Amino acid sequence: MRNQTPNKSFKISSYYRNLVTVTVVAVYLLILAGGIVRSTGSGMGCPDWPKCFGQWIPPTSVEELPDDYQNFYAEYRHQKNIKFAKYLDVFGYSEIGKAILEDESIKEEAAFNASKTWTEYVNRLLGAVVGFLILLCVIGSVKYVKQSKPIFILAFSSLVLVLIQGWIGSVVVSTNLLSWLITIHMMLAMVILAVLTALYFVVHRKSDKKQFEIQEQKKLTFVLVAAMLLIFVQIILGTQVRESLDIVASRLGDALRGSWIEGLGIEFYIHRSFSIAIAIIHIYLLFILYKAKDELKIIFRNGKILMSLIILEILSGTIMAYFAIPFWAQPIHLVLGSMIFGAQFYIFLQVVYTTGKTIKKEYAIS
Repeated sequence: MRNQTPNKSFKISSYYRNLVTVTVVAVYLLILAGGIVRSTGSGMGCPDWPKCFGQWIPPTSVEELPDDYQNFYAEYRHQKNIKFAKYLDVFGYSEIGKAILEDESIKEEAAFNASKTWTEYVNRLLGAVVGFLILLCVIGSVKYVKQSKPIFILAFSSLVLVLIQGWIGSVVVSTNLLSWLITIHMMLAMVILAVLTALYFVVHRKSDKKQFEIQEQKKLTFVLVAAMLLIFVQIILGTQVRESLDIVASRLGDALRGSWIEGLGIEFYIHRSFSIAIAIIHIYLLFILYKAKDELKIIFRNGKILMSLIILEILSGTIMAYFAIPFWAQPIHLVLGSMIFGAQFYIFLQVVYTTGKTIKKEYAIS
């Protein structure tokens, strides 16, 4: 993110700024869609990738599929897992690959469900839209290479990461939603979000060269990094809880939805207790920003937005814990967690690149 100071300022077109903004918003919508897929159990709605039941437009009834479609797609996924196991073997994880191939539950093929198929299909369409928007960001960044290499590097990096994410998503499907792969899938989504947030910050940064000095800048930076690490861990813990919830839900059934929480293990209680630490560190963060609010009005305002997201996140978690985990609360809980991470990272960039002595010369963008 450190920029070399150019000889003169340059202008980022409003079109490109808007494009980056739309792309970031689309990523949040994709995370929301992914949450809906998980909460509705639609992850295996399409047993193949990138097509759905071998079609670009998926079927609407089981009559459109051959009689042996379950055996066919079970074998299709198994063949893909054989290739994945070979990749794991190359990197020294042959035991993991062997376990995947020997796990009979991975080979099980779910019966066709039109609503789940189309829920997953819409999620994939939105993923394709995000990929196309990021491609446009890369193309649009080429004109700024000489003036700002970071713009091109960030845009291109996001494209590479999205392509990797798409491949991992296909493996998640072939392995029948293997838990640790879902966690990796979610972690990479946060990395992509961070890269696009950095791109948004760079293209929207003003050409104001004024530096702000605050006595506790090092402390503020440290607290922000700690807060980002905590929320990142919390998101991973939440993914683990979601995986345990899937197991409990399949065992108890929807009729006993109110008992799902009781069936969860220690990971749920760690996840719930971890929210207390997150709330405390963000209250402290807001306190530090409050003391510097006269100099850092915009950052303090963003800190208040971040705190509001924390409150909403805790509220949505409470609703799930005490009101039988309504399906609509789960995707909202997920996207709020992602928004918190994005807001944290954006404030971190503001602090590092607009305060104190971190920057000797401002990179001028009008």
